[in-house]
Amino acid sequence: MNNLEHSTDLEKRNVISVKNLNLCYGDNGNGVMALENINLEINEGDFVCVLGPSGCGKSTFLKILAGFLFPTSGKATLDGKEIKKPDSSRGVVFQTPNLYPWMNIEKNVTYGPRMRKVPKEIIRQLSDQYLRQVGLSEFKKQKTYELSGGMKQRAALAKVLVNDPRIILMDEPFGALDALTRVNMQGLIRKIWKETGKTILLITHDVDEALQLGNRVIVFSKRPGTILKEFDVDFAERIQKKGDENEIIFESDYLDIKQKILEIINKQHDEIAEQALRIE
Repeated sequence: MNNLEHSTDLEKRNVISVKNLNLCYGDNGNGVMALENINLEINEGDFVCVLGPSGCGKSTFLKILAGFLFPTSGKATLDGKEIKKPDSSRGVVFQTPNLYPWMNIEKNVTYGPRMRKVPKEIIRQLSDQYLRQVGLSEFKKQKTYELSGGMKQRAALAKVLVNDPRIILMDEPFGALDALTRVNMQGLIRKIWKETGKTILLITHDVDEALQLGNRVIVFSKRPGTILKEFDVDFAERIQKKGDENEIIFESDYLDIKQKILEIINKQHDEIAEQALRIE
């Protein structure tokens, strides 16, 4: 592992293992190196948040774990088996909700079970359960264009949860939301994580979001992305107990870790700017 501030919990079972992973777009001679020498272990029930400067390969890394992309070298495994394609064990929530506009919310949420020919009564029960969990029971007959951005994102989350994935991969899912809706969505995903024990990996550019949601925060370098630092945190647990993140964000250890992360990311931005000036 790369300069980690994380102690391994031997009681947790490893789910995803990433070994010496590299990804290069294009031919070897003229290619662009997106990821370089990524090594990471993700355990059952972890909530891993990934930060880093724009273009550092965060989303590319998530796509490899989802099975949408295949690394140039190295590998990512799930339970010891190499990830080579998408499957139902990994649900993905994107920044733009992946909903079908011609279907109502209930039909969108239950699309997966319906395609698998799950019995109608079970589909109804699943629909009721997950729409209630994300607070959309009253809106299940509404079309997607009739909902706000936050409601659409909640529907997209329910659409993933209804398939009972073992791992949830989230690519800046709250980035396009207004501040209040974003806070509400963060509270919802934190609650779902604690209630279900799902393994979650979330890509974000917001340091506060990462600290308030994850139990592990990983900082990527500029492109080619590699892991610069990892922090083991428990602020999400504290927020759940106290019910208010506004108190946690002023605690000394929170401010200390936030400052360390910002210093790392700002240094990466400075190096990108210097590199751009040299090219000009």
